[in-house]
Amino acid sequence: MLELALIAEADGWPDTVDWEDLALRAANAAFARTPHDGLRRKRVSIEISVKLSDDAEVQALNRDYRGKDAPTNVLSFPMVPPDLLETLCNSDDGEVLLGDIVLARETCVREAEEKGIPLANHVTHLIVHGVLHLLGYDHMVDEEAEAMEALEIEALAALGLPDPYADRG
Repeated sequence: MLELALIAEADGWPDTVDWEDLALRAANAAFARTPHDGLRRKRVSIEISVKLSDDAEVQALNRDYRGKDAPTNVLSFPMVPPDLLETLCNSDDGEVLLGDIVLARETCVREAEEKGIPLANHVTHLIVHGVLHLLGYDHMVDEEAEAMEALEIEALAALGLPDPYADRG
């Protein structure tokens, strides 16, 4: 079973969006496109933490963990090595933390405005992207990036959202 813990720590995230529902739908859509979808049906309780934060915190995390002293839209912190995903079982407290996803409000808002799309759509894409990172996907080389982007496009289409890469030329 997939569970999601939403932490809304930064001010300014619009309260007109049910962020927890949005995040859970995005996470489920991402899982459903991967070979790891079966984890959602196991007796193990898989938890993902999604934190709605701000540029300042994300910049500090990006600097401390990635050596990049600048904010970014989303960071993912996997807690389970990809080669161990299929061996997951309940821990002493009955759940396994798959990892954390942290979003930077100001960067997300700016990017959504630049793309001319609703913030909720952009955040949905970023959560799908973050969940795929938690499941071992990456985009460091072209072949991996293409595979990851294809999964993102499929997940977003399943949620009724357009291809975020369509206008890339």
